[in-house]
Amino acid sequence: MATPTPQQLEALDRLWQVANGHSGQCRTVAAFLLGLYNGQRFPFDLTNFRCLDAEIFKDCLQVLVMDSRPRAEVHVLLGVPGSDFEQLATGWNIRDRETGQ
Repeated sequence: MATPTPQQLEALDRLWQVANGHSGQCRTVAAFLLGLYNGQRFPFDLTNFRCLDAEIFKDCLQVLVMDSRPRAEVHVLLGVPGSDFEQLATGWNIRDRETGQ
């Protein structure tokens, strides 16, 4: 398990802000973060990265590297409860594979 770098944590925070925003890229970023939160329930199609701006994509890559050997779950690193991720899925109507909703 590797300790996240400050840059990785900053990238994660930026992505969380985007996922909770209102731009055209927000849903994709939300789906990416949900995939890290629980990939069994919220699978993420890697081709969706194609619709992201370069800077947001770079943040996703930093977070993906960080999560490859996680010291803690992504919601813990953000300091938000899992229920906030559940709300993110509901708010963006991202389907939960387990419940079908």
